[in-house]
Amino acid sequence: MENKADIALIGLAVMGQNLILNMDDHGFTVVAYNRSTDKVDQFLANEAKGTKIQGAHSIAEMVAKLKKPRRVMMLVKAGAPVDEFIDQLIPHLEAGDIIIDGGNSLFDDTNRRQKYVESKGLLYIGTGVSGGEEGARHGPSIMPGGSPAAWPHVKDIFQAVSAKVEGKVPCCDWVGEMGAGHYVKMVHNGIEYGDMQLICEAYNIMKNGLGMSADEMHTVFADWNTGALDSYLVEISRDILAKKDEDGAPLVDKILDTAGQKGTGKWTVINSQDLGIPITLMAEAVYSRCVSALKDERVIAAQSLTGPNPLLADIAADPAKKAAFVEDIRQALYASKIISYAQGYMLMRAAAKDYGWNLNYGGIALMWRGGCIIRSRFLGKIKEAFDKKPDLSNLLLDEYFRGEIHASQASWRKVVAAAALNGIPAPAFSTALAFYDQYRNAVLPANLLQAQRDYFGAHTYERTDKPRGQFFHTNWTGKGGNTVSGTYNV
Repeated sequence: MENKADIALIGLAVMGQNLILNMDDHGFTVVAYNRSTDKVDQFLANEAKGTKIQGAHSIAEMVAKLKKPRRVMMLVKAGAPVDEFIDQLIPHLEAGDIIIDGGNSLFDDTNRRQKYVESKGLLYIGTGVSGGEEGARHGPSIMPGGSPAAWPHVKDIFQAVSAKVEGKVPCCDWVGEMGAGHYVKMVHNGIEYGDMQLICEAYNIMKNGLGMSADEMHTVFADWNTGALDSYLVEISRDILAKKDEDGAPLVDKILDTAGQKGTGKWTVINSQDLGIPITLMAEAVYSRCVSALKDERVIAAQSLTGPNPLLADIAADPAKKAAFVEDIRQALYASKIISYAQGYMLMRAAAKDYGWNLNYGGIALMWRGGCIIRSRFLGKIKEAFDKKPDLSNLLLDEYFRGEIHASQASWRKVVAAAALNGIPAPAFSTALAFYDQYRNAVLPANLLQAQRDYFGAHTYERTDKPRGQFFHTNWTGKGGNTVSGTYNV
């Protein structure tokens, strides 16, 4: 009997199950497998009942049901489980078969795995999949990279099940070789961290600075979601603020203020340091989660560390002033969001240069336009910017975004200043503005820093009155020799 299955998927947690059902909806025959085989039987008897989804109780049985070239996708926990399944799969596959990792793997691990799998005559894809459970079921953003020869064999499946935007364009395209797909997903998650932190700071200023209720803020977020800030994260924040607990009180007020993280934001920040790219907003978002985890320490500190009253009493008491300041917060959120994406694209550009990737920046914005957690109207403008100028060095230099920053700047500064003066923590808003001010300045105080480095470590410096690339050392104390250290440039 001819094998009929188009693809196999290992891992039957909710994401895996939903992606299988999505594939089935689009006419593909899928073989479901899980390390705990009872999950296979439960899935077939319940969620997959009445579909053409097949089950397998062993790797050998799963592979035997697939068409050639065999396509096996894993949606398992990042790290050792991926390597373990690769080693289990290889003996059952033949030259040209394809192993796909759809989990949140570190791009360096994908680089290593591709080399290993290709050394066995097989092909490898590491793909980011974003959109959560809902996205997996009805259309995620998919960011594949790896062995280029594998792409034609998975393109139809991936693009069919992905989210679609205007003109039914799929939010999925080939990203690049090696770990490029997982890298773009990593940056996506870093931007996601930043977006979430910015929204939380806007919420905090409205709640503690203006004394607004959850219902009032729900109305504000509902309004914001109809304009330039239209996005999935603003939309769900709107819904969260409307949700009531059993006693009728806002549920959000009963949630403990300690945030978790799975590590992808941290990976982004670590990699940015390796490449020397200042993704300051994402870093503050990661560290803000770390500060939130210090709950017990913060409770003790709150009893003895003093600061101003956060309530902006004169503004909160005047409806007109209050409405105007809420608009200022919206503008600050929008301007800071532009900085977040500008920094994310700076990082991808540096990675492409360092790792030899040819990334399509407009295409990446399109992949993020639908299905994923950071999907928003805003991304359409980013695609337009890179379509207009593919070699654009920074989003802030695009005419549209330059104009938007200019229009929002006064409100942005007003909000950051008010937060600082009233002791309301707004690290992401603040660092976004600080980066903007640094980036727009032709001269920074790093000249003094270089003099300090040369003074204590003979690290040398360049001069404004000499060509770039010439390095000088001054014997600042009149003591010691003329030996200089090697220079280090990020």
